[in-house]
Amino acid sequence: MNPPLLQLNGLNCGYHAHKVVQDLDLHLNAGDIGCLLGPSGCGKTTTLRAIAGFEPVLEGEIVLDGDVISRAGFTLAPEKRQIGMVFQDYALFPHLSVAQNVAFGIRKQGNAERATQELLELVKLGHLAKRYPHELSGGQQQRVALARALAPAPKLLLLDEPFSNLDGELRRRLSHEVREILKMRGTSAILVTHDQEEAFAVSDHVGVFKDGRLEQWDTPFNLYHEPLTPFVASFIGQGYFIRGQLLTPETVQTELGVIRGNRAYTWAQGSAVDVLLRPDDIVPDESSTLKGRIVGKTFLGAATLYRLQLPTGSQLESIFPSHADHQPGDEVGIRIAADHLVAFPALGSVAAQLQLSESGGVRRVSSD
Repeated sequence: MNPPLLQLNGLNCGYHAHKVVQDLDLHLNAGDIGCLLGPSGCGKTTTLRAIAGFEPVLEGEIVLDGDVISRAGFTLAPEKRQIGMVFQDYALFPHLSVAQNVAFGIRKQGNAERATQELLELVKLGHLAKRYPHELSGGQQQRVALARALAPAPKLLLLDEPFSNLDGELRRRLSHEVREILKMRGTSAILVTHDQEEAFAVSDHVGVFKDGRLEQWDTPFNLYHEPLTPFVASFIGQGYFIRGQLLTPETVQTELGVIRGNRAYTWAQGSAVDVLLRPDDIVPDESSTLKGRIVGKTFLGAATLYRLQLPTGSQLESIFPSHADHQPGDEVGIRIAADHLVAFPALGSVAAQLQLSESGGVRRVSSD
């Protein structure tokens, strides 16, 4: 098995003695696209800048293709790292044409003209080679920046909030296009964003950051269905927590009834837990004795998202088919359709104290 292309081992970095990023471990395989995701100030941009060589490392190391490129007291110059960068503001040269911008980093190579034309065709801008940046739309400028970063064939491409200056529909379309381009080239990349939809559209693996620490590095599917911490569970997707009591390692008693999952927990029987329920875990059922009162609704086109209040006052969300048009105040029958169980020790419970004492976070044992 080949070693990862990029490894961050025990990484601590920041400014002077202040650690912005702490004890960070992650790896990226060749050809994969990773994403650093989290709210503002969580450390994702500092991590990207450290990989690029713009920020020093206080502790730990950064390894690229088997070579240490950063460690405490040593930072390989950014231009020697074979790392490409796409900036938030594109950073195109205004006095150079589209073709000249793309060719800037390879202009001394014998095949520069041909390589430039191939890249422009790849990003669907071959017909605009002679234009200048100010004559392009935001989406076109971003494609030029991407082609320019790809031209020297970097080992790794870094993208810093690359779609933040674009409107919603263009962001969605371009994020899919960028993934296709990177996969066609076989280029490994790391993207920084605070937009979940963008992260999931582009990336193979996503790292969720909170207060300078990596909460989870995983596939989008696992982040949604198997979050390892309450923060990841609440930050990724939509969902509500309801209180429950652990009956067996695989079942929890809640106000919605007994929820049985496909994994087991090691906490003591009777432990107080918080159970995560996504909108797709709650389905409409007219014959159900379990009722919820509609307190809000959002029409999504093919479906409608309803916010429901239970008799106890707890709230959750449910996806209904769009043809079922209910109004706020209506009572609707619902049932649990969760074939998985995502639970965390309730704050202040014995199980929560045990969890805090474990270095591995939430400890889970498969019930298979």
